[in-house]
Amino acid sequence: MSEQDLQARFQGVPVGVREKVNTVLADAKIALKLRIAELLADKEKTDAHAVTTAGRVGAKSGEVSELTVILPLKPNGAERLRKFFKLISGNLVGAGQVGTLHNMRFVFLENDTKLLFATAYDGEWDPYIDDFATKIPEMMDYLFGNVEGWPGITSPEVKDFIARGQVPAEAWFVAHPDLTVTEASRLKRLDATVQDFLGNLN
Repeated sequence: MSEQDLQARFQGVPVGVREKVNTVLADAKIALKLRIAELLADKEKTDAHAVTTAGRVGAKSGEVSELTVILPLKPNGAERLRKFFKLISGNLVGAGQVGTLHNMRFVFLENDTKLLFATAYDGEWDPYIDDFATKIPEMMDYLFGNVEGWPGITSPEVKDFIARGQVPAEAWFVAHPDLTVTEASRLKRLDATVQDFLGNLN
């Protein structure tokens, strides 16, 4: 599409949206301005992916929330964790016991002095932390026991500790914001049943 065509389409965007885009993205190319303006003008799509609060801290889109913490490691904490991660081949499948957990990852930062823990989950912040405390407390205490000041997952102080280390996302996107872990599992089972049925017809 030519620059002239892009400009013409941009002029077709509602004036209020166009003005906001021009103000914030004054130095951007017209193609980006047009794409952002069209997204902002699509109320149905923006409402479906609206970013709200996950409760105490963090962002939420639909049913899915995010949590990212950066915490200082104890001396040799990274080495100890690496041995554990190598033992399990980096596979934290046991965390699936937390039925609201979409994903989680551990990353070492700043020459192994800090740990980044990032996760996506269903629902609100406080119940999610409670799930870790009731469903996989031993794993949480083993992993985070390598962090300076870790009070223990069942400690009354643990939520304040996590919240202090959390770095809330400035922006958050979830492809299917209303698809919870439970619903995704149900759809997977349903698909397997349908595929099995269709296979038996052949």
